[in-house]
Amino acid sequence: MENTAPTATGPTLPPNPRHRQRTIADYVGLAALALAVLFAGFLVGAIGPLLAIACDTCQDGVRDPLPLLDVLLAVDRVGVPLVTVGTLAGLFLPRGGARAGAIGLGLLALLFVATLALGRAGG
Repeated sequence: MENTAPTATGPTLPPNPRHRQRTIADYVGLAALALAVLFAGFLVGAIGPLLAIACDTCQDGVRDPLPLLDVLLAVDRVGVPLVTVGTLAGLFLPRGGARAGAIGLGLLALLFVATLALGRAGG
């Protein structure tokens, strides 16, 4: 009769391919994605509001009645930094990675569109 007593280590399972260790190339790719997120966050936070309030036909080049200025500033001063920092944190979490970067870049694009829409809503 065979010995069927359980061993101390238990059965060995094959490694899960979704939980592999990151290589140097993975970290280089994530660092490049992090730089892209930082650049996009800068563009959305610095250039977005300027484009939103710009006016070609206005006398001084700036839209005068901005009824949603407080909302525009809140998106610019709170939303963009939170999305940028959250995306950067998600990039380097063990299970985050490129998916977090792609979601973050998409959210920054949505915030850019929202910023432009808020600036144009006044007139």
